[in-house]
Amino acid sequence: MPGPDEATLTLIVPVFNEAATLRSVLTERLFSAPCPIRREWVLVDDGSTDGSAAVLEEASALTSDSVQVVHKPNGGKGTAVREGLAHATGDFVMVHDADAEYDPLEIPRLLEPLLEDRADVVYGSRFRRERHQVHRTLHFFVNRLLTLLSNLLSGIYLTDMETCYKIARTDLVRAMRLRARRFEFEVEFTAYVAKTHARIFELPIAYYPRTRAAGKKIGWWDGFAALYALVRFNLLTSRSAAFRELPERYRARD
Repeated sequence: MPGPDEATLTLIVPVFNEAATLRSVLTERLFSAPCPIRREWVLVDDGSTDGSAAVLEEASALTSDSVQVVHKPNGGKGTAVREGLAHATGDFVMVHDADAEYDPLEIPRLLEPLLEDRADVVYGSRFRRERHQVHRTLHFFVNRLLTLLSNLLSGIYLTDMETCYKIARTDLVRAMRLRARRFEFEVEFTAYVAKTHARIFELPIAYYPRTRAAGKKIGWWDGFAALYALVRFNLLTSRSAAFRELPERYRARD
């Protein structure tokens, strides 16, 4: 396994119509946050129509990190993640939303179990009891319900399956045959991890949810899509259908 001096983290940032705050999010939060290893950014414009693409084209001048900008027709977060993975070269990979709901200052702590070779996947949980934070009632119960169903169907216990903050070894994620188009990517990722013998950590993180008026994209219909995805990817998708050439170290013990 690569050490801290050799490892690289690829951060895939799907972007759709975030022009109003995109520059400040990139410069004041993402690019400026410390990281114990090298970073590369894959910024994926998912068919934005508001000027986000122009902001992304200027991004490489705003940081000394490696930056790739990819443009694609609008297809949803899941399709943007797949496009980003095609350009990822790091040892570890993480998806980061293009807003201020999560705190990138917590990424170094999430990386620790990976760098110490104690984990293959690390989840940042918004709902661990160590984090004394008040959540909106509807948001809390919807996410806890989806996580409970995921735990029952996947066989792995998490407190926050839907979290955006997931860091994994790139070879594991690249082996996945990802199909999700929108936010059901989170369900699919966890369902596929559960089909392996990957070592999973979960650590508490902070969360600052924005409203739809502030640009939040996920809606009630995505909740129904997640319910279908829970059944589809946990029960109706076999391990052989979920992966291509899964590395030996992640193969489940039958």
